[in-house]
Amino acid sequence: MNPFIFKKFLYYDEIGLLKPTDKSDAGYQLYDDKALETLQQILFFREFDIPLKEIKAVIENPALERNQILQMQRKMLAAKKERMERLIASIDNILKGDNQMDFAVFSKTEMEEMFQSMFEHMPGDIRTIAVKEFGSVEEWKKHYLKTVSSEKMQKGYAKIVAWYGGKDNYLSALRTLPAKKLQKATTGG
Repeated sequence: MNPFIFKKFLYYDEIGLLKPTDKSDAGYQLYDDKALETLQQILFFREFDIPLKEIKAVIENPALERNQILQMQRKMLAAKKERMERLIASIDNILKGDNQMDFAVFSKTEMEEMFQSMFEHMPGDIRTIAVKEFGSVEEWKKHYLKTVSSEKMQKGYAKIVAWYGGKDNYLSALRTLPAKKLQKATTGG
C-alpha cells in the first residue's frame, strides 16, 4: 500500500471520516467494500476541494441516500468535465493561432436568461432604483452582461455551478427563486 494513501487513511480515521472495518493480527487497518465505497465518495468530493468537515457532514447526513450522493457527485464531475473540455478546446485554438482563452461557464444566451430571471424576481423598488442608476433596462442589461462575462466572475460561477451539481440545476434554481425570498435576502426583512 502507498504510504501517502496510508497516512490519509489514518487521518480520515482520526477525524471519524473513514473508520477501518477491522485490524489484522499484525496491526494493519482493514477496510471492507462499504468502507472502500465511502473512500471513493470522499475522493470524489476532494476532487472539488471540498473541506473534509463538509464531506463528513454530507456522508453522515441520514436524509441523503447513497444514490443521491452519487448523483450529486456525478453532476459535479460532469460539470467539471465540460469545463475541462472547453479549456482544452481553448488551448487548441490558441495553438492554432487564436489567442483568446475562454473561461466562460455560461453562454451569452444563458447570461441573458439569468438577467431576465433576476429582473423578473427582483422586488419592484429595487428594480426601479437599478433602472434609474443605469438609465434604462437595456443599459443595465449591457452592464450586467459585461460584468458576468469577466474571467473572474466566470471562475466564481464555475464554483457555484459545481456546488449546484451542474449548470442546469443552477439555472433551474434561478428560474424558481421566489421573489419574497429574494426581497428578504436583499433587504434583510
